[in-house]
Amino acid sequence: MRIGQGYDLHRLEAGYPLILGGLTIPHDKGMAGHSDADVLSHAITDALLGAVALGNIGQLFPDTDPQYKGADSLVLLKEAYRQVREDAGYCVVNIDCTVIAQQPKLNPHIEAIRKKLAETLDISVQDISVKAKTNEGVGPEGREEAISVHAVALLQTVIPY
Repeated sequence: MRIGQGYDLHRLEAGYPLILGGLTIPHDKGMAGHSDADVLSHAITDALLGAVALGNIGQLFPDTDPQYKGADSLVLLKEAYRQVREDAGYCVVNIDCTVIAQQPKLNPHIEAIRKKLAETLDISVQDISVKAKTNEGVGPEGREEAISVHAVALLQTVIPY
């Protein structure tokens, strides 16, 4: 078994959609970034890659490469997980994530986000946890300048059938 930890943070700015785990959430600000800036998918991608020492999202999908401009982060997550499975021989046991955002309130969207991520990774929705926390008005998340995510992934070797 292997464990990986991922972290990401993106600035909140007007004029961008707010996408978390592939779900567009209504809000007056969204996250700025080279791709669609889905901070949740990025943190999970780093957790998966880190667990098997395959680098990080920036190495696999560099923001200096124009092909990733505006990219759907679920597509990037799916490709990273394909490499984890096929190149490293590991699969997900479970994933646990904490999204830190003062606004918007995310609890009404958590189940839809979990379902979308589970479908992307072809895992059971019970194998992925997403929790939402505020930062009690402290730091960039608390001042509604950014959203950050911490993610942990537990992997095991793929069992041949």
